[in-house]
This record gives sequence, structure tokens and C-alpha cells, in this order.
Amino acid sequence: MNGDRPPVELAILVGLPGAGKTTFVHARLPGHVHVSKDLMGSARDRNARQLSLIARALATGRSAVADNTNLRVADRAPLVAAARAAGAKVVGYFFDATARECLARNRAREGKARVPDVAIHVSRARLEPPRPEEGFDALFVVHAEGGEFQLREV
Repeated sequence: MNGDRPPVELAILVGLPGAGKTTFVHARLPGHVHVSKDLMGSARDRNARQLSLIARALATGRSAVADNTNLRVADRAPLVAAARAAGAKVVGYFFDATARECLARNRAREGKARVPDVAIHVSRARLEPPRPEEGFDALFVVHAEGGEFQLREV
């Protein structure tokens, strides 16, 4: 690796729909390859496609971001494994937003970006907050408010 460039990393975002994840990607991670199942249209196996896109980015020396809810440890484990296989740093960002905050943001969305309210409630029930023990090199709690992001390292 070139000493002038930061190490290649995989940023794994974790949070409810409407928590501010995609806005964060555009504001804070503009140089990362943006991998989101929402951008895959009707792709068949979105999990396999996501891992393929991430592996390709990391293999070519580019950092990537997994911009999905990634709610459970089981959802994040293959992402961590892919990053480790590529020798990349693994950084987690947990979006600590209440269901109420996410519902309000979701109401401001239009078209396919807007999800049914029940999706936010179901996601909240399934959420397993990330822990450093999962294999993160760094883990941050993110709070989004008014287009600003506050980060606190765990």
C-alpha cells in the first residue's frame, strides 16, 4: 500500500431504516464504494451481490461501505469476514436513532425510498447493537440530527 493513502477499509453501517445512514455516506464517506441493497433493483441474491461488490472494491485497493440496516450479528459476520480476507480495516457505525426519529425521517421520503412504518418497527425488534467483539477495528455510535452527525467511539 502507498504510505500516502489511508488503509483500505470496510465501513459497516448498522441502523434502522430512516436513521440517516445514506446521508452519512454522502457526507462522511464520499471516497468509499457505496454498496447498498437498495440500489440493486431486482437482483436475485442481494447478499451474494453485496459481498461480491465489496470484495471487488477491496481487492482493487478501494474502501467500501455496506449501507444497509445490517441489524443482526449474523448479517454483519460475512461482511467482517470479507474485509478480513482482503486485509482491510473493519469500521462499524451504529446509528443510535429511536423508532420515532426514524418514522419522522421516513415520512419526509418519497417514492421507493419510503418504507412502510411496520418495517421500522420490525427492524427495531430485530436489532442487535454491534459490539467490538464481532471483529471491528473501530466502532462508533452515530447520532444524526438536523443534517449533522455526532460520533462517539465505543
